Amino acid sequence: MRQIVLDTETTGLDPRHGHRIIEVACIEMENRRLTGHHLHKYINPEREIDEGAQAVHGISLEFLAEKPKFADVVDEFLDFINGAELIIHNAPFDLGFLNAELARLDRVPVETLCNGVTDTLRMAKDLHPGKRNSLDALCERYEIDNSQRTLHGALLDTELLAEVFLAMTRGQNTLMIEPDAAPRAQSGKGGHAIERKPLLVRRASDEEIADHERVLAAIDKETRGGCLWLAGKA
Repeated sequence: MRQIVLDTETTGLDPRHGHRIIEVACIEMENRRLTGHHLHKYINPEREIDEGAQAVHGISLEFLAEKPKFADVVDEFLDFINGAELIIHNAPFDLGFLNAELARLDRVPVETLCNGVTDTLRMAKDLHPGKRNSLDALCERYEIDNSQRTLHGALLDTELLAEVFLAMTRGQNTLMIEPDAAPRAQSGKGGHAIERKPLLVRRASDEEIADHERVLAAIDKETRGGCLWLAGKA
């Protein structure tokens, strides 16, 4: 089973008011295990970003000025999600923005290309009625480390959501990543050694690191030197 955990960041709260996507991230799972494949794009929204939205994700229009427009990444995005089940926290929000972007380009809605959508917010409300079910609250409930989530960011949020989803559906609090790699020995039944593949650490690309540094620099500028995540300020 191929599943895509997906998240977006936007210029505001409602695509019906002309708000646009500024970041989209997707990470792939096969048979409930991360494959190491992901898609992550910053996007020029071609409009201003609401002050409240920028306070949440810390992404400025200045940072996005040279990024591709949604039309430039749409084919790559649709190819990545095609045929997969989508896992989204508060799915109507992200789907509303994605389908608005696709409608501008005369493309079909997301739901016609994917193999169903699972809304983890709805799932969490069913499992934990009357409790807080934000991503941060779920990380705390399932003992998932979200200490790096000082601001909302689509890529980090998808990684956390993948762990939350597995925890909610299988009671598993850690996410196994088992791509092809050299095996290592572990004890099996009867004390016999068995082979298990090691975990793969997925490193950020040079482009993603550079994008991250530019986001931090933009936050530092907006806060007049108050960005604690820059090297030497923590």
